[in-house]
Amino acid sequence: MKFKRLYIAFVLGLVALTACQNKNKPNQSHLVFRYNEHSDITSLDPAFAKDQRNIWAVHQLYNTLVGLDDSLNIKPELAKSWNISDDGLTFTFKLREDVYFQQSEIFKNKKRQLSAKDVVFSLKRLTNPELASPGSWIMKPVKSIKSLDDFTLEIKLKENFPAFLGLLSMKYCSVVPREVQSGKIDFRTNPIGTVPFQFKRWIPQEKLVFRKNPLYFETDSTDQQLPYLEAVVITFLPDKQSEFMQFVQGNLDFMSGLDVSYKDELLQANGRLKAKYKSKIILDKSPYLNTEYVGFYLADSTSDIHHKSLRQAINYGFDRQKMIKYLRNGIGIPAEQGIIPKGLPGFGGVQGFSYQPEKAKTLVQQYIQKTGDNSPEVTISTNPSYVDLIEFMQAELASIGIKVNVDVLPASTLRQKRSSGQLDAFRASWIADYPDAQNYLSLFYSKNKSPNGPNYTHFESQLYDSIYEKTLKISEPKNYYLSFIVN
Repeated sequence: MKFKRLYIAFVLGLVALTACQNKNKPNQSHLVFRYNEHSDITSLDPAFAKDQRNIWAVHQLYNTLVGLDDSLNIKPELAKSWNISDDGLTFTFKLREDVYFQQSEIFKNKKRQLSAKDVVFSLKRLTNPELASPGSWIMKPVKSIKSLDDFTLEIKLKENFPAFLGLLSMKYCSVVPREVQSGKIDFRTNPIGTVPFQFKRWIPQEKLVFRKNPLYFETDSTDQQLPYLEAVVITFLPDKQSEFMQFVQGNLDFMSGLDVSYKDELLQANGRLKAKYKSKIILDKSPYLNTEYVGFYLADSTSDIHHKSLRQAINYGFDRQKMIKYLRNGIGIPAEQGIIPKGLPGFGGVQGFSYQPEKAKTLVQQYIQKTGDNSPEVTISTNPSYVDLIEFMQAELASIGIKVNVDVLPASTLRQKRSSGQLDAFRASWIADYPDAQNYLSLFYSKNKSPNGPNYTHFESQLYDSIYEKTLKISEPKNYYLSFIVN
């Protein structure tokens, strides 16, 4: 069964740049790790870890029950083991007994041990209407949660949800001390967690400093206390070119992403480091659980984009391979196999849209014959960081007879208008909340239509919904993609 095409996925990928260590620097135990965030971090309370800038900082301060290894497999964190009932509805977790919260004035004793009651409080806290956490949706599948003893807790679900363990790895689900409810501290700027680093100083728009946590519970294979680093320092340079200059001068240790302002200075056309940087920088390229796409808003039946033949023509009418090669120096994976990114079970389950200009021209003619509109036109809205990609599409689609207007909006305005259905076509992206293909399929589930969910296209199909709901009952992740073919 084929459905309306409601998006154009065009690029996936992650590039991380790390400065090579200087042999003259102090020994490892005294290192400070430095990176930059372009926007100010808004909160260190994990209940508000909605976007990457907050998530990365919160990750240095808090643990969750379970985490993910570098292959996206579930691994223990605060929970040393767990059991799932045969019907998939009851999860029983046994906690580590050697975990202590970072020292704080809100504790009567200097060392405050983690207990199951803290986990129960932390998860229930997400649903507190006074807190208004954007992560409250995580608890929707949960029927009840309770502590069975000091180090055992039980979570019951309303219905089977195979991705639930992955959901618990999200930073929203970080465990905080139940003393937070006293209101004696501003938890947004005074975090108290259990991980390798603890809060030291925050100067808004300048820097954020975390120091080594002496109470951290993990050791390495030789029983040496972790972490090795002494501190993490986050700066807030808003300009990406300035960030790059600080990086190449050795004032930052890490950069993520590839900005147009410096990509040609740094990389060859084949995506490899230029010779002058090979001894200074480590380039790490890997699949990233992120899909960049152009979405079509389908709720407005008067829009030209509502016609299926025009949407298909756009999909066949531009070369994703060329886009990645020349505009991103080979950093990225052309999304020709659907919305699910490489790295998740379900990737490659369908044959999506490839570059077929003659077929695209035929589809444009079908649109003209059906509508009488001899000059098909579409406006695609984007933020400044992705103008080059949309302008590439503009040039490619002009050759098949489609005029594209590029509407450049501030990122915040784009998000607001996209969510409220004010844009016919828009550039967007989806970074996985949890490592499951179902998270991407949820973008087109009718009950998730914005502003109540991430279905910004307002696509709606009873058949799609019924198949999507069946995936929630499938226990094997490799079968999640089922027969979804989105055209």
